[in-house]
Amino acid sequence: MGRGRAKAKQTKVARELKYHSPNTDLAALQRELSAAGRKPDDDFDDYNQYADDPDEDADDAQNWASRSG
Repeated sequence: MGRGRAKAKQTKVARELKYHSPNTDLAALQRELSAAGRKPDDDFDDYNQYADDPDEDADDAQNWASRSG
């Protein structure tokens, strides 16, 4: 029975979020979305830095096979 106030509060907060959007800094959003100063290959460089070692993958497969067999 004590859920009435909590549900009313949740409904109020949800309604405020749905109908009243906060002030958005459109200039900051544009800067974030634009790829100014970044090359498309930058994302791949980040991936290559943490790419798996093929020898490590072989070891993992061997360990898995020995556990499951």
